[in-house]
Amino acid sequence: MNRCPISYEEVSEGLYSLNGLRKLNYRLTALHPLDFTKDELLEEAAARSGKVSLEGVQPKLSTILSVRDSTFSITDRNGKYILKPQQTQYSELPENEDLTMRLAHIARIEVPLHGLIYDKTGALHYFIKRFDRVQRNRKYPVEDFAQLSGKNRNTKYDASMEKVAGIIEKYCTFPAIEKVKLFKLTLFNFLTGNEDMHLKNYSLITRDEITALSPAYDLLNTCIVIKNAEEEIALPLRGKKRKLTRKDLVDYFGRERLGLNDGTIALVLKELKLAIPIWEKEIGISFMTDVLKKKYLTLVQSRVKIMAL
Repeated sequence: MNRCPISYEEVSEGLYSLNGLRKLNYRLTALHPLDFTKDELLEEAAARSGKVSLEGVQPKLSTILSVRDSTFSITDRNGKYILKPQQTQYSELPENEDLTMRLAHIARIEVPLHGLIYDKTGALHYFIKRFDRVQRNRKYPVEDFAQLSGKNRNTKYDASMEKVAGIIEKYCTFPAIEKVKLFKLTLFNFLTGNEDMHLKNYSLITRDEITALSPAYDLLNTCIVIKNAEEEIALPLRGKKRKLTRKDLVDYFGRERLGLNDGTIALVLKELKLAIPIWEKEIGISFMTDVLKKKYLTLVQSRVKIMAL
């Protein structure tokens, strides 16, 4: 029996569950494979580089969903989805990112609609819906933290988590609310081995004249991808990038730097603790290979011990 790569539900026929398809569009009853191979998608991404506004190291393509044709197609304009193909250098990044984003959703962190889609060879690729698009020709204003701090893709690591907090305090309409989100996201990234949350992976979005943290994106367990990864966080916290402790993350960053009260901190920790058993099940049914599933689970369990959850 297959499992739907969008909903993770078991399906007796076909590749996708009805619930998975309806997440994309309530009128969608089928989804054809991408009419490309992995290599062809990478070639398309290389040829179109610079035309997609969401930057990053991973190759990306802008796509639209045609309900009439039951397929995603590549476009240079007005794309509603970003497609990240399989890579040659690092294996299973789409499966890894999709799982990590699912774990964030389980922990009640806002994430855009996302999932995996098959190509014509049966390989899986990651898609995510753009959160800055409202209608065909309208966008929400979005600025990443590199832009807000005068940095670029070459200097996106030249900051600290304290400076990230400072950007929220300076620009957000209700900084107290956004600092709680930042606290939870920081703990989540530590628990799931994401040591690549640089300035371009944080953004502010303005909707209805309210500026707040955007939905989370580019969440990935990089520690199981990079061999002998030594760092635990991209931007130093309390001057540290490794050997972080609960005191660093909770007592210093949450309580001292962000100014969260004990009740708020306890609630965030409780939500993460309740999510962990569900995470373990999701890891087990994910689309990664058994080797990477084991590495992912082992890392989460080791970080849970450090956090005493």
